[in-house]
Amino acid sequence: METRSLGPLEVSVVGLGCNNFGGRIGEEATSAVVDAALAAGITFLDTADIYGNQGGSETLLGRLLGPRRDGIVLATKCHGKMDENDPNAWGNSYRHIVQACEASLRRLQTDRIDLYQIHRPQPEIPIDETLRALDHLQRQGKILYAGCSTFAAWQVCEAHYVARQLGAAGFVSEQPPYNLLDRRIERELLPFCRTYDYAVIPWSPLAGGILSGKYLDDAKGARYSASDPMGRKAKQPVEKLQKLRTLGQEQGLSLTELSLAWVASQPGITSPIIGARSVQQLKESVEAVQKPLSEETLKAIDEIFAPGEFDVPYYQAAFGPNARV
Repeated sequence: METRSLGPLEVSVVGLGCNNFGGRIGEEATSAVVDAALAAGITFLDTADIYGNQGGSETLLGRLLGPRRDGIVLATKCHGKMDENDPNAWGNSYRHIVQACEASLRRLQTDRIDLYQIHRPQPEIPIDETLRALDHLQRQGKILYAGCSTFAAWQVCEAHYVARQLGAAGFVSEQPPYNLLDRRIERELLPFCRTYDYAVIPWSPLAGGILSGKYLDDAKGARYSASDPMGRKAKQPVEKLQKLRTLGQEQGLSLTELSLAWVASQPGITSPIIGARSVQQLKESVEAVQKPLSEETLKAIDEIFAPGEFDVPYYQAAFGPNARV
């Protein structure tokens, strides 16, 4: 499988998102998906402390990886609320970051985290405090590199220059939502990351399944059929999706394949994060991300979904202990 640079590291062109583990799927299904991912050449696994009902995903990964852990780039995140009885058990404070990292290390059964990410910004905490906490963990060898997720372009830029002032390593990556339904990161964030050599590891490249066509076909059991608190399913641009599906059929590609291949082909993208609840879903996504698209096809897609614009908002502020992250 093709690899791309994530800071000084090399990672597979597709990353395995672990949000489903310990929550939507149990240990047996998780084990099958992880085994299939590693067999397919995926070397980048991305989880978070809150995934799997607060710690379930990390705990499962810690049990399942075993001696295979050293062969992968293991990423996790902190920010979300981990203890309903402790008002300090969330956010980007020095205290919480250090405590959250220690807890993640225990659950993952590892001595270091390759990429430790701040899951969301927290404006009331000065960014220098967050960066000092991460620097502390790096100097201890508990994390190797740090990243951020769903930060605005100005926030990544602020962190970049504050890290320089502190003499800290700072962030090497940003993990934003990015798909054909929300292309707003193309306005400022992607140009910044390309200029300053930040890795970009998009989450939700299929827009929660909307870009798979599930909701056009009224599929049962799909993510937003059960719960859609942001109202994204209702906002899906049906006419545009039908045009995209037709374009894909002309290229011999499904809607899913075309949408994933598009994300992976965009300038500055390192490794789209794909979630899978079955081995079959995983295999289909891995194959799709690696499919090349012609310039003609890319231009045709731009005519349907305009660069820098959005139809369904994925990139939006989410602050506070109860924010959905």
